[in-house]
Amino acid sequence: MPRVNYEAPTSVDDAVKILAGASGLAKVMSGGTDLLVQLRSGRVKPDLIVDTKRIPGLIGIREEGDFFVVGAATPGVMLSGNEKLDHAWPGIVEGADLIGSTQIQGRASLAGNLCNASPAADSVPAVIAARAAVVVAGPNGTREVPAESIPTGPGRTSLAKGEFIVAFKIPKPKPHQCDAYLRFIPRTEMDIAVVGCGTNVTLDASGTCIDARVVLGAVAPTIVVVEDAAKALIGHKLDDATLAALDAAAQKACKPISDKRGTIEYRTKVAGVLARRTAAIAFERAAAR
Repeated sequence: MPRVNYEAPTSVDDAVKILAGASGLAKVMSGGTDLLVQLRSGRVKPDLIVDTKRIPGLIGIREEGDFFVVGAATPGVMLSGNEKLDHAWPGIVEGADLIGSTQIQGRASLAGNLCNASPAADSVPAVIAARAAVVVAGPNGTREVPAESIPTGPGRTSLAKGEFIVAFKIPKPKPHQCDAYLRFIPRTEMDIAVVGCGTNVTLDASGTCIDARVVLGAVAPTIVVVEDAAKALIGHKLDDATLAALDAAAQKACKPISDKRGTIEYRTKVAGVLARRTAAIAFERAAAR
């Protein structure tokens, strides 16, 4: 492994200064489960790694008004261990729980999964489906942006030099609102998604959908927010016609590649199947609230 400089700042301001002043390639480490693998393989060759886990507030989950605020370096095991978050957004927890093994869960974070910018990231679709925002710190202060605006392509993000994510702001669910996440993989566990899907719905008292978001992973260079899939759900109950329209919209949004895990045609078909299945789970959960 090549020699890499390492910094572990204890404040957001110090981290920003270190990142902004870096002369070579600087990488933020909020968990490291992707970064260290890439470093060992030679896929990335950073001159500097900035570990954010020692910054107060970057690990932990708290409630602020109508939001859950999840620190950027919070490990996955803390998401599944938080009863209020798990009850509010089981789909978000389902996605995070699928990242690696028990050991990986002790390190992997939402920010790392998002900023690794893999279109197959398991925790990202449900987070985006919940309309989560991220708080970004940088040389010009902090800003909030939608989570889906961060990845711009495989391995690429919209973050500028000196910027890094400090927190996720996830809105608390409304009455009769809930979500679900599913993925398809070739093996039974610890594999990369062939397709992933997060669906979030809000129902009225009659069980009719009044708001929805459907988000697909691993079917395009970035995570895909499928607006037409949401339109297929809104104003309808989950009958056969609605499911068929949802399936068609999900398939139409796909722009996948063929690789060893699946062909273009296979991924496209699976996207429609997972959209229907996650919608059915989300509708059932929302109706029970």
